[in-house]
Amino acid sequence: MKRIVYVASECVPFIKTGGLADVVGTLPKIFDKKEYDVRIIIPNYKCIPSKYRDKMKFISNFQMDIGNHSQYVGIMYMEYEGVPVYFIDNEYYFSGLTPYTEDRWDIERFCFFSKAALSILPVVGFKPDIVHCHDWQAGMVPVYLKTLFAGNPFFSGIRSIMTIHNLRFKGIWDVEHLKYCTGLPDYLFTPDKLEIHRDASMLKGGLVYADKITTVSETYAREIQTPFYGEGLDGLLQARHQSLVGIVNGIDYDVYNPEKDRKLAKTYNVTNFKKNKVMNKTALQKELGLPVDKNQFVLGIISRLTDQKGLDLVDAVMNDICQDGVQFIVLGTGDPKYENMFRYYQGIHPAKVSANIYFSDALSHKMYGGCDAILVPSRFEPCGLTQLMALRYGSLPIVRETGGLKDTVIPYNEFEQTGTGFSFANYDAKELLNTINYAKSVFYNQKKSWEDMQVRAMNMDYSWANSAKKYEQLYQ
Repeated sequence: MKRIVYVASECVPFIKTGGLADVVGTLPKIFDKKEYDVRIIIPNYKCIPSKYRDKMKFISNFQMDIGNHSQYVGIMYMEYEGVPVYFIDNEYYFSGLTPYTEDRWDIERFCFFSKAALSILPVVGFKPDIVHCHDWQAGMVPVYLKTLFAGNPFFSGIRSIMTIHNLRFKGIWDVEHLKYCTGLPDYLFTPDKLEIHRDASMLKGGLVYADKITTVSETYAREIQTPFYGEGLDGLLQARHQSLVGIVNGIDYDVYNPEKDRKLAKTYNVTNFKKNKVMNKTALQKELGLPVDKNQFVLGIISRLTDQKGLDLVDAVMNDICQDGVQFIVLGTGDPKYENMFRYYQGIHPAKVSANIYFSDALSHKMYGGCDAILVPSRFEPCGLTQLMALRYGSLPIVRETGGLKDTVIPYNEFEQTGTGFSFANYDAKELLNTINYAKSVFYNQKKSWEDMQVRAMNMDYSWANSAKKYEQLYQ
């Protein structure tokens, strides 16, 4: 029996701001319970919905030294869908209205969390073989394991894995503040350990001390060893390349299932989608006030509206995209400049553009069901889940060849009749426009090829079961 504990700052269904929560909340459920005992440790945030908080049981509490002071550590517990979850309780650190606040304070909170996550293990009587740490918020766990906790027999033999979900976020602050927050000795704050450009980084500490490093796609694992994607850590990641693996995230095939999706106007599957999928398109057009026309090429973006997502490219060619035969639907929030950009284009192309500047889970499902294509032109994308959902619903992805987008979308080849979507290589607005126009021409002029591609897309398997097999190999 392999014993594994996941340490992370978020986990569905308790608290979620991004894809990290899906990984931590979904993956542990997939492993065979006879072979794996997988548990989760997250903070007990005040903002976890009361329907979960009310079910938590109090296990124990103790005082823990951190920095130059002592802090209360409470342990709350519940089992969720067969997975034991421990919540680290401390009102001083976790009583805010949101899981994250401002950087300096977050550094202190998650240094406390990292140390507490290890400190509760002897108290709850669970000695894992592997501690699987996620992103910078858990970055200090491998550091503590190999330093302050190394002399304690309980912790001998425990291995650690550090998973990078997005290298852009590194948990950086000045060296003195990190010394205060962690209580770690001076010798750790050097350029070969935690120091980065005269500051200190929690994620870097995790990457230096973890036994294995993973990230969320094979291509991203290669990309982050280069200066363009490496965020100042490319040298370290090159040095540790033999310990670094990329494993693509999955999606929940029960939640994202066009055959059973109650949010759709008409459910469909790979055998009847030619007849039924179009009903979702017309229902979507009607709901959003676009002209109802089943022959329009409907293109969707479901995204955080930030620089990372390639929206400056879209801005550069938006008037060209909005030509005859195209409707463009956007769903998401983010940087005000992009929110306003899409509102502006809706104002000048009201029959072509629908800008939905909010987030709605229901509308996202209706878009996966009703759009012909989903656009993901990211500057960088560690894994990306949007394109996986698009494939599942037969809405063909149009993506830039980076990170997980490159690993999961096979570009259409009209000579061999292969592929599950469309892609372009360079971060260039003209290439983006040409790829959209090429997809549009296949949609209008090669109907059979388009439908065959939808079949191939819907038959791809990016369920969590696939990813879990690769994690099992890593754990072994």
